[in-house]
This record gives sequence, structure tokens and C-alpha cells, in this order.
Amino acid sequence: MADMEAVLQKTVDYFGGHIPGVAAFLVKIIVCIVIYIIGKNVIGWVVKTVRSMLLRTKMQTGAATFIVSMVKIFLYLILIFGLAMQFGVKESSVAALVASGGVAIGLALQGGLSNLAGGFLILLFQPFEVGDYILAQGEEGTVQKIEILYTTLHTIDNRKVIIPNGNLANNVIVNATGADRRKLDITVGISYEDDISKAKQVLLQIIERSEYVIREQEAQVFVSELGDSSVVMGLRCWVRTEQYLPALWQMNEQIKNEFDRAGLHIPFPQMDVHVRAEK
Repeated sequence: MADMEAVLQKTVDYFGGHIPGVAAFLVKIIVCIVIYIIGKNVIGWVVKTVRSMLLRTKMQTGAATFIVSMVKIFLYLILIFGLAMQFGVKESSVAALVASGGVAIGLALQGGLSNLAGGFLILLFQPFEVGDYILAQGEEGTVQKIEILYTTLHTIDNRKVIIPNGNLANNVIVNATGADRRKLDITVGISYEDDISKAKQVLLQIIERSEYVIREQEAQVFVSELGDSSVVMGLRCWVRTEQYLPALWQMNEQIKNEFDRAGLHIPFPQMDVHVRAEK
């Protein structure tokens, strides 16, 4: 009986001695949760304010998004370090941890650092902006946003394509909307029996009737090539960049219709099959 009382007393003494420490630890956890919630809301407010300020300065949307991403990451790092210190982690320990782990982190995040550097290069040299239509890395689409590590494209068929900034900065980028005007270049073949002059006249009339063609710039109609099975006619004119595709589609349709009306023939591949009867 005495042994049971001794064990019970030791158990009570043990928990009695540790309850204050457990309570203090739980209090720290609760405080950290409260700090995190408050800090998250404050960071959201700061990021929103910074974004509004940058946009009011008429800064490019891509540059503003990039800077806002940097500010957001920096503020979250401060919040995380602040929470770590609530558990007794000292500034010197944090500095030593960062210094000792810097090389390992750098090696592990080579791709991320490359993307970060690529983001800075895109921001600095501005090969494209938000809203531009670009072709890069085998993909094409409208630039939706430029972030700290990635650039997001929105394709014509409603796909979201995310490309690392490092790849963009180190490879060829075609900016289809970098200028306000584009040259429309169309080629079409006619039969060798057809009248070249008539074909040129039809193409010139199509250019003159198009509402997309910029009149103050020269348009051209010419014989582009004498091919194996056709005379290749060329048409060149200038259109507004945002009207490039509608102009292309319209002219292709009109060329087919007007050539049919004029009796001009567009050659197409044909195959003659000769059947030899067996004797």
C-alpha cells in the first residue's frame, strides 16, 4: 500500500512539475497562431497597397507584379523569423543557420535562382509586357502575368501555360505584338495556263476592298516563284497588329472566291493511276 502511495505521489509530483512548462508551450503556440493570422492579414494589406501605388505610377503591369512578388516573399520571411524567435531561437542562431545552409540551399535551388535571375532580366530589358502575344519554348499565347519565377501565358484555346523565367531569358522569344503594325504576307499558286495579269488585278482589288489594310503604306502584288506545278503569286500589305488574324482569314477566303469567279485555278496535288491488264 505504501508503494502505491509512493508511486502515486511521484506521478503527481512529475506532472505537477511539468504542467507549467506544457502550459507555457501551449501559450506560445497560441500566440504564434495569433501572430501569424495578424501578420498574414497585414502582409495582404501591404501587398495590396504596394500594388495600387505601383499601378498609379503607370508602371508596366509585369514590372509591378514582379516587385509585388518580391515584397510578399520578403515580408513572409520576416514573419517566419519572428515566429521562430518566439520559441527562443536567437538572431545569431538564425544568422548561423542561414550562413551554413546558404551553399546547400544555393545548390538545391539552382533552377529557382536561374528563374529569379531570368525574371530580373525580363524586368530590365522588357522583351515583352503583360498583354503581348509571344511565341517561346514551343508555346504561344498572350502574356497574362510575369511573376518572380514564372511567366504565365493564356493560349487561344484557353490553356494556361506557365514557363520558367530562366528558360525565357536564355532562349529565343518572338513578340508578335511588339509593334503596332504587321505585314500580311500571303502566297497562292495559279495554273501555268492562267493569266498572270488577271491574277494580279484580282489580288489588288482584294487589297483595295479590305477594311483592314493600312492605306498610307505600300501594298505589293508580285510573282513570288515559278514552282513545279504552279505560278506562285505573292500579296503583301500592312495591317494593325490586333487585326492581323481577321485580315488573314478574310483575304484567304476572298482569294478563293474571287479566283473562282475570274476563272483562275489554284493547283492541288493530283495522282494519275494507270491500271495495266495482265495478259
